[in-house]
Amino acid sequence: MAREDNRRGGRDRDENPEFADRLVAINRVSKTVKGGKRFGFAALVVVGDQKGRVGFGKGKAREVPEAIRKATESAKRSMIRVPLREGRTLHHDMQGRHGAGKVVMRTAPQGTGIIAGGPMRAVFEMLGIQDVVAKSTGSQNPYNMIRATLDGLTKESSPRQVAQRRGKKVGDILGNPDAAPADVEETVEA
Repeated sequence: MAREDNRRGGRDRDENPEFADRLVAINRVSKTVKGGKRFGFAALVVVGDQKGRVGFGKGKAREVPEAIRKATESAKRSMIRVPLREGRTLHHDMQGRHGAGKVVMRTAPQGTGIIAGGPMRAVFEMLGIQDVVAKSTGSQNPYNMIRATLDGLTKESSPRQVAQRRGKKVGDILGNPDAAPADVEETVEA
């Protein structure tokens, strides 16, 4: 019995360092029942490995820690991979939309930092992006902002993906015919 607990605990310990999580919003919700009101909590969490994978989840429970735990589990199940340029910024500018929430994300030179508002900043930090300029318009609802951000990030494609899709070499896409796939990260300096 004790061995099973140790193995389970060891697995949980191994998962925690792999992913970082950020609590974006917590909301107290109430349900009116015959005897009065029942209060619960809804949590919105963004999870990422800070190396190009990110996901978000929401959870509801009667207690805050349980709602956060549920949201974190949900986020780990819905992760997406985003290609990063030089491991610090986006490959190209893009737009995302969900409902009335719209976001615009632009690449930035080294040293710019993350210029983005609330929920978008959490997504970029968990993704591992260091330099980006982003603007959200329309809905300020954190759920819609995160969904719009992830919508835009799923549209991103790296030069390697574009070359593969078009049946060309990476150097042809970047305008440098000598470029080999190994030094793609160095040739993309724009």
